[in-house]
Amino acid sequence: MTARPSLAARLAALLPDLSPWRSSADFRLLWVQGIVTYFGSFMALIALPLQIKDLTGSPLAVGAMGAVELVPLIVCGLYGGALADAVDRRKIILASEAGLGLLAVVLLVNAALPDPMLWPLYVVAAGVSALAGLQRPALDSLMARIVPHDQLPAAAALNSLRWQAGAILGPSLAGLVVAYAGHPTAYSVTVVTFAASVLMCRRLAPAPPVEKGAKPSLRGIVEGARYAWSRPVLLGTYAIDMAAMFFAFPNAIFPFLADDLGADWSLGLMYAADSVGALLLGLTSGWTSRVRRHGLFVVCGAAVWGLAIAAAGWFGNVWLVLCCLALAGAGDMLSGLGRSTIWNQTIPEALRGRLAGIEVLSYSVGPQLGQVRAGTMASWTGTRAAIWSGGVACVASVALLAAALPRLVTYDSATDEDALRRRADRPEGPAAAPAA
Repeated sequence: MTARPSLAARLAALLPDLSPWRSSADFRLLWVQGIVTYFGSFMALIALPLQIKDLTGSPLAVGAMGAVELVPLIVCGLYGGALADAVDRRKIILASEAGLGLLAVVLLVNAALPDPMLWPLYVVAAGVSALAGLQRPALDSLMARIVPHDQLPAAAALNSLRWQAGAILGPSLAGLVVAYAGHPTAYSVTVVTFAASVLMCRRLAPAPPVEKGAKPSLRGIVEGARYAWSRPVLLGTYAIDMAAMFFAFPNAIFPFLADDLGADWSLGLMYAADSVGALLLGLTSGWTSRVRRHGLFVVCGAAVWGLAIAAAGWFGNVWLVLCCLALAGAGDMLSGLGRSTIWNQTIPEALRGRLAGIEVLSYSVGPQLGQVRAGTMASWTGTRAAIWSGGVACVASVALLAAALPRLVTYDSATDEDALRRRADRPEGPAAAPAA
């Protein structure tokens, strides 16, 4: 008779899988650099809409930030994907990180003026969106090169854990910093964190392109788009994430939700609540390394996100709202793990940058449009109605997309042809030469 594992062993199996941390020095470096960058980025992410709200008092003006960011994100995200397949990815990451630090300096200078101006806030928002679009494909496509194939689910969980740690500390402290020390102090922290991040990025190993001599081009971008369109599993990950974020991303109107609930003190907690839920899931994510049906993660996680956002808009008690937002974060974390794992397990190395550019659009354009939708709806129907109706629309759209793309639901990393092909490409792990 086989002995049942002890309670301690079962609990230990829930802890995050640290194998990517042990096997890859570049993964460790990027993980620490990400913590630092996220902390500073979230300080600015909260301070910027709060400053627009203070200057205008308009939910539409806050939501318009998403519209300003949209075009640079689309253009630079697609171009950044092609660039990541043609240029050393380390250089892209380093240059864009330095540019983001300079934009933080602009925010600091403007906030220090006796009468801060509104238009620089939108200009910086557009610039940040453009640089993020250039950087993210290089960062995302680098992961499958530095982490062994079998450790990609664990790497996705650890990266999400890093993100959520920054997302909790950043917004929570940003609300306090802005309230008691002002916007200049929040932006000063952002500048310092980006300076530290640049120093760490300099230590990354070079990551030259697979196809030497290739140049970023519209033809290359189209090639990547055709590949994505030909893969229903990939198409499903993009479509579900965009739909979920478009209908159920109300962060831009959280300042007005806090006003409606009579709890101004809760604003920082609202921004951090979804990250708390995601962090709790991340801290118990050891089981995800043993799951092969990652498409179910995408569908079920997005559905939980929508239901929880709908409940957050419906309830009038601030503590119930915060709990719902935490549940939404856990659902988003689960969906994100599925998306990241599927992308890294199935996409050819020569196309990773261009496909990562499309991925940037799928998980970034949705929130930008979602901010516009939420701000516009709130100006017509009120804040809470804009939130709960978006959550309901999210659940409906996820159900329709799952029915239309059944191969996403049935995805299995042990039998999927693309996943098996990528596994065969890199049997040696992170030191292996990337396959074309």
